[in-house]
Amino acid sequence: MAAPSFSASCTLPKSISHSKSVHSFKGCDFRDRVTKLFFFQHPRLVCSRRNFYVSNVASDQKQELKEPLADEVPGTLDTFVPDSASIASSIKYHAEFTSSFSPEKFELPKAYFATAESVRDTLIINWNATYDYYEKLNVKQAYYLSMEYLQGRALLNAIGNLELSGAYADALRKMGHNLEDVASQEQDAALGNGGLGRLASCFLDSLATLNYPAWGYGLRYKYGLFKQNITKDGQEEVAENWLEMGNPWEIVRNDVSYPVKFYGEVISGPDGSKKWVGGENIMVLAYDVPIPGYKTKTTINLRLWSTKVASEEFDLLAFNAGDHAKASAALKNAEKICYILYPGDESIEGKTLRLKQQYTLCSASLQDIIARFERRSGDVKEWAKLPEKVAIQMNDTHPTLCIPELIRILMDVKKLSWEEAWNITKRTVAYTNHTVLPEALEKWSLELMQDLLPRHVEIIKKIDEELVQTIIDEYSNEDLDLLQQKLKEMRILDNVELPGTVLELLVKPEIDPIEEVDTAIEESKVVDEVDQPEEEDAPEEKKEAPDPAPLMPKMVRMANLCIAGGFAVNGVAEIHSEIVKEEVFNEFFKLWPEKFQNKTNGVTPRRWMRFCNSDLSEIITKWIGTDDWIINTEKLASLKKFADNEDLQSEWREAKRRNKIKVAAFLKEKTGYIVSPDAMFDVQVKRIHEYKRQLLNILGIVYRYKKMKEMTPDERKTRFVPRVCIFGGKAFATYVQAKRIVRFITDVGATVNHDPEIGDLLKVVFVPNYNVSVAEVLIPGSELSQHISTAGMEASGTSNMKFAMNGCVLIGTLDGANVEIRQEVGEDNFFLFGARAHEIAGLRKERAEGKFVPDARFEEVKAYVRSGVFGPYNYDELMGSLEGNEGYGRADYFLVGKDFPSYVECQEKVDEAYRDQKQRWTKMTILNTAGSYKFSSDRTIHEYARDIWGIEPITLP
Repeated sequence: MAAPSFSASCTLPKSISHSKSVHSFKGCDFRDRVTKLFFFQHPRLVCSRRNFYVSNVASDQKQELKEPLADEVPGTLDTFVPDSASIASSIKYHAEFTSSFSPEKFELPKAYFATAESVRDTLIINWNATYDYYEKLNVKQAYYLSMEYLQGRALLNAIGNLELSGAYADALRKMGHNLEDVASQEQDAALGNGGLGRLASCFLDSLATLNYPAWGYGLRYKYGLFKQNITKDGQEEVAENWLEMGNPWEIVRNDVSYPVKFYGEVISGPDGSKKWVGGENIMVLAYDVPIPGYKTKTTINLRLWSTKVASEEFDLLAFNAGDHAKASAALKNAEKICYILYPGDESIEGKTLRLKQQYTLCSASLQDIIARFERRSGDVKEWAKLPEKVAIQMNDTHPTLCIPELIRILMDVKKLSWEEAWNITKRTVAYTNHTVLPEALEKWSLELMQDLLPRHVEIIKKIDEELVQTIIDEYSNEDLDLLQQKLKEMRILDNVELPGTVLELLVKPEIDPIEEVDTAIEESKVVDEVDQPEEEDAPEEKKEAPDPAPLMPKMVRMANLCIAGGFAVNGVAEIHSEIVKEEVFNEFFKLWPEKFQNKTNGVTPRRWMRFCNSDLSEIITKWIGTDDWIINTEKLASLKKFADNEDLQSEWREAKRRNKIKVAAFLKEKTGYIVSPDAMFDVQVKRIHEYKRQLLNILGIVYRYKKMKEMTPDERKTRFVPRVCIFGGKAFATYVQAKRIVRFITDVGATVNHDPEIGDLLKVVFVPNYNVSVAEVLIPGSELSQHISTAGMEASGTSNMKFAMNGCVLIGTLDGANVEIRQEVGEDNFFLFGARAHEIAGLRKERAEGKFVPDARFEEVKAYVRSGVFGPYNYDELMGSLEGNEGYGRADYFLVGKDFPSYVECQEKVDEAYRDQKQRWTKMTILNTAGSYKFSSDRTIHEYARDIWGIEPITLP
């Protein structure tokens, strides 16, 4: 394992040969002085190297790593602040010497890479100093494991956090480029999809800003989830190309590599020790990405793993014989693990690949964490103190295999006993639950896991036995039926027979043995008599044996494993945490109430206010009197006292209009549709899923359109506020119903947007390939944001927080973080509709019993869709999902029909409020921003650090 000191930070040659080609830089006569200027601003680039050894925790073989290790705590970091001239010289240096482009021109792509590499130099200095300091102090460190990180573009965020935005803008302007144009060349890192990944990225920003010692781990996906194109047929998926031109923010660590094994067998030694041998072996390689904090030198690390095999695995003999597929099979098997985020898992091959991904993340990260613990511990390794130095946070159930993998390493490699390894693990690992949806609570086939990870299945079975024994010890005095029910709900292994010793405990008291024998004899006689034909010569009747009950698949319940093997379990919003405790994991909560916590999500105000909405940020700073709110968001609350001030309201509306003009230009560029900035901008952007109810939104729009068509032009203008309804989000490639919804939205847009009778009164736009960069344009210009999931089904949501921060009013159900947002911004400043979470089960039961009577408006809108007004596509399947009382894909499981009338009526209240811009709407938007202070990820991270991880801020000297 190697600490993140970059090789370029060591002594470079005094003279560097380079081509004599001529560049077209403006004012760029710098060849004879650029190296001097470059190194003047970075005196720490000259350093020493030391060799040391660490154990490879998978093979227990020593490998030499070359890496600087500080002998003493570093002194104060350099206080040199680059100006635009030195920044320009640095950019020119990278354009000349580290460029991936031809030397003749200095166009935007080349300018972006040179600028990013210039920024990276500063980050590396802070980065190395941060970890030198952590190494010397040997502080407790948190490790955040997530399958997703939705980072967004890095350039503007990095220079903003370094407080160098003005200097970089000035430098690039003198070189003939605009900073925003240069930044637009950056591809969004395709490492995530939705809220899970965006939350992880917000957390990294807050950890660095608040100076907490922490590190993120993930996978380096080559093609991401997919790039979404919108065609006349709806969504089309193509591979992301974010790495095609390289990623200037990542640094490959060729000396940080670990073996990862699949398949094989487990061999027991004479002393009872276990060894996992044979099978398929791959290598993981580390790519590091620096994460800078805001107004601090602290720069933490996101380590991403890429997969490969040793060169010897390439079968040269097969290749030369013409069997090219065989020759590269091992390489392709390894590489494909990091091709795609969430590969389709309908096939056994897809399931296997997903499980390989999860284990790769866990194994590589655990080996790395253990190696760092060993190095920092010196000669004496006190394994019992691992929880005092390491806290591992599992972001949802994807990293669950951390638990058996940590035990495997401690037992099989470090030779600890089961008791020692199990106790250490239970004090080291914590779990964040992100869902109450049954399909999202991961279960893996025991057979598949046994085949792929045989040693881990042994460990999981042992943990299951420990859990079973704990349940028996806790409830053995209660009746056996209740005990059996608790075991069924709480076991890690589902549909797996209990150990024999446990089964004996569950046998009910037997009747008198003599009576049992007599009864058995009598029953035997009856059976014999039944089996015999009544007459010898009678033809034998053929009786069909009843079909045996189908065998239920044996599964591993990952969430149950997380709870049993972790010391803390947290939900991500108050209502979600209550559902977790009272419904989803109620039996575990009753057994271990001390494990369960709430940590309401948050978002970083740096990226989601300060950098993406500079106009509004300047207004807030002016009226509050300080920009300290960017870190201490509690100060946003002081805006409340100015909410009625006409001057503030005027400035606020003007800032919103400027952002709306940007959105309008963006929509024209991306979709071709022209929209009016005078209309209300109504936005729903999030992953496409039935429970998030984009279908409810678009049906509401269809109803609105239908009513418009039934009116005269004057009636329309009087009745309806002009709206631009904006959608964005990806439907998983294999989620057919979600893709139907995308198609439906685009078909409605194609009809409405070309209707001359409607004009600017209503537009429907689906923005393709929604990602962080798109959100940074849309959110500041949004006026109404829809968070309308079926109550009780959204864990938290984070986009609702971003919209509220940016002065956008929400319409939504009492679900996820909506509940807390409404409390903070005020009930009058949130448009509420729909059934409550506690009512949902009863409403579904009512539907199943045939008692639900749909509203006439709902029936009207479905009939209108089926009339063909939105084109020839057959929407029977989509509309049919909202009908019937039972059956898969039927019966309106997500209660669109139930909530439709309430939703339509609530939208009428939105129109009414929007008409009153001065007295009502603008004040509502100001109070949304003022009330959003709670939803900073800084607050969330402080709570994690205090209540779960037990880490303290470390400020660099």
